[in-house]
Amino acid sequence: MALKIKKGDKVLVISGKDKGKVGKVIRSFPKEGKVLVEGVNLIKKHVRAKREGEKGKILTMEAPIHVSKLKLLCPLCQKATRVGFLIEGKEKFRFCKKCKGKFK
Repeated sequence: MALKIKKGDKVLVISGKDKGKVGKVIRSFPKEGKVLVEGVNLIKKHVRAKREGEKGKILTMEAPIHVSKLKLLCPLCQKATRVGFLIEGKEKFRFCKKCKGKFK
């Protein structure tokens, strides 16, 4: 599954418990169709103590979120938009469907 959202993009969450939040994509998982977004879909992970005398912890970390729950924020017009692809010569660009601006 090819993703239209890539690492480093700013995205808007359009559904779920974090609806309305904006974050930056940290990592992409194209086979699962999910991405890891900074500050979105936070979970708590319980970590056991590794050595004697050390305490266990509860870590808060991001979990992957499905790309269908996200919309890309156009870096040119700063609006949540759908993404199209444009091929010029040997280069392939993504472009904003609202302002028609090209970006990589």
